[in-house]
Amino acid sequence: MIAPRIVSVRRALLLFFVSPLLVSCSRAPSVDILGSFFPAWLICFVLAIVFTALVRLVVLRLRIKVALPTLLYSSLAVFFTFALWLIFFY
Repeated sequence: MIAPRIVSVRRALLLFFVSPLLVSCSRAPSVDILGSFFPAWLICFVLAIVFTALVRLVVLRLRIKVALPTLLYSSLAVFFTFALWLIFFY
């Protein structure tokens, strides 16, 4: 006979692993541009690159010395991507 504690642990694990499979997903967020659907993350990423380029122009115009430009600008692009996603699609 299986101990009651083991049965409750098995049920908890079963619920933990099966519940993501039972959750239905809504449609994938996409944007219609001239009749073609693009994923929303792609639109957010393109806008984030534009915003990052604008920030770079401001930094260059103000003659600010950036220590690690590769890390800074890639982090800004990621930040703008996630921020735009949260603002428009969440």
